[in-house]
Amino acid sequence: MSGFLRVDKTRIVDGEGKQVVLRGAGLGGWMTMENFISGYPGCEFQIRDALAKVLGPQKSAYFFDKFLEYFFAEPDAAFFKSLGLNCIRIAVSYRHFEDDMHPRVLKPEGFKHLDRAIAACAKHGIYTIIDMHTAPGGQNGGWHSDAGTHIANFWIHKDFQDRLVWLWTEIAKHYKDEKWIAGYNPMNEPADPRHAGLVNFYDRVYAAIAAVDPNHMLFLDGNTYATDFSGFPDDAGTRWPNAAYAIHDYSVYGFPNAPEPYARTDEQRRRMKRSYEKKRAWMDERGLCVWNGEWGPVYARKEYEGDAMDEINERRYNVLQDQLELYAKDNLSWSIWLYKDIGFQGMVHVSRDTPYMQLFRDFLQNKYRLAADSWGADDKFVRDVYQPIVQLIKDNVPDEEHRKLYPYPVWTVEGRVARLARCMLLSEFLVQEWAEHFTGLSEEQLDNLAQSFKFENCVEREGLNKVLREHAQVLASG
Repeated sequence: MSGFLRVDKTRIVDGEGKQVVLRGAGLGGWMTMENFISGYPGCEFQIRDALAKVLGPQKSAYFFDKFLEYFFAEPDAAFFKSLGLNCIRIAVSYRHFEDDMHPRVLKPEGFKHLDRAIAACAKHGIYTIIDMHTAPGGQNGGWHSDAGTHIANFWIHKDFQDRLVWLWTEIAKHYKDEKWIAGYNPMNEPADPRHAGLVNFYDRVYAAIAAVDPNHMLFLDGNTYATDFSGFPDDAGTRWPNAAYAIHDYSVYGFPNAPEPYARTDEQRRRMKRSYEKKRAWMDERGLCVWNGEWGPVYARKEYEGDAMDEINERRYNVLQDQLELYAKDNLSWSIWLYKDIGFQGMVHVSRDTPYMQLFRDFLQNKYRLAADSWGADDKFVRDVYQPIVQLIKDNVPDEEHRKLYPYPVWTVEGRVARLARCMLLSEFLVQEWAEHFTGLSEEQLDNLAQSFKFENCVEREGLNKVLREHAQVLASG
C-alpha cells in the first residue's frame, strides 16, 4: 500500500494519487449486535441485561466476550479477500468504550477485539472503516441505535453529542497511524428532524478528529437514514475536506414488501436507477465524492419460505447483480450489508446444525411468525392484528400531512406502527424468554454456543458470493 487514503474531488486515492475503489461489506452484528443478525429480540442492551440476570454478570460477560472472539477472526478475513473484496466496514457501539453511568471514562478493553479484527484484515490487504453504529441516546429511532425508543434523543441532549465527540477523539488518537484504516464513519444513519443538528455535529466531530488525526478521511452519512442531503451546506466540500458522502441504497425489490416480484423489466430497472441517482444527486451537483455505505437484498430461507425459496432468491440475486452494474458504471465505492448472520442476509451464515441454532430453533420460528424484527420482516401472519391500529390512526387523523411524522417517508404510518407495536413492545416481552435458554449452562457450554459463530461453523451463501466473485473478476479483467 502507499500512504493513507484520501479524497481527491470525486475519487478516493492512495498516497500516490492512484484511484482506489473500495468494495466490501459491513461487519454488522458483531461489535454492534442486531436482533435479526444473531436472533435475539429487541435491543442489545436489553438482552445483555437479561442474560446477566440469568447467568450472573461474570458468566454473561464471558459468553459475550467469546462471541466477539469467534464471530470475526483471521479465517473470515481470508475468505473475504478470496471474493475479490478489499474493505470491511466495522459497525461498533459506543457502549464498548464508555458506560452510560460513567460518561467520558474510556474503557480500554473496548479496543481489544477491534484491534484484532483490523490487524487480521490488514494481514490480508483489506482496508477497514470504523462505523459508529450506535450513539449515546440514539441517533435514530431504529433498533440498531440500541436506545430502546423511537425518539432519537441524541439530537435533543447536548451532553450526548459532547460524549460522542469526545469518544471519536479517543478512537482517532488510538488509530491515527494505522494506514489500513480507510477512514471513519462518525455516525450511522442519523435522523435529525431539524437537519441543523447533524451539520453542527459534523462540524464538531470533523474538527475534533482532525486535531488528533489529520491522516484519515471521513465518510459522512446523509440525514434521515443516509438518504437526504438537502440540509447540508453548499460549502461542504471546503468545510469538510477529505470527506466522502455516504448514501444507503437499498432497493425495494430486494425485500418481502416489494411492490411486485423483480423480473428485470425496463420499468423496474428505471425505478432502481432513479432511486440510486436521486440519493447521490446532491453530491453530483457539487462534484463531491460518493460512497454507498449500505445496500443489498435479504434472502428467503427453507424453514420459512419452503419450496418458494429458490425462486425468491434467484430474483434477489438479480437485484444484486443489477445494482452492481449501476455502481460499476460510476466506479462507485460500496459496502454491501452484510458479511455474517444466522441466514437472512449474510455472505456467510451460521449452520443450522450448530448448538446455537439448535438451541434457538423454535424461538426463531416463533419470532419469524410474530414478525418481531423490523428489518425485512414478513408480517403476513400478524398483519390483521396491527392493521386496525393503522386504520384507527388514519380514520382519526384525516389530514394526510399530519400523518407524515418524521422520519417520513422512511417511516410511514404502517412502518411506525410496526416499529412501535411489534418491534419494540412485543419484542420487549420476548427478551426474558431468549435469555432463559441459557439457564444453567456452564462456561464450557457457553463457549460451545459462541463457537457456532466461527467461520468453520458457517455456510457460504453461494448465490450471493458467486455474483460478487464474478463481478470482481470482470472489474479485474477490464
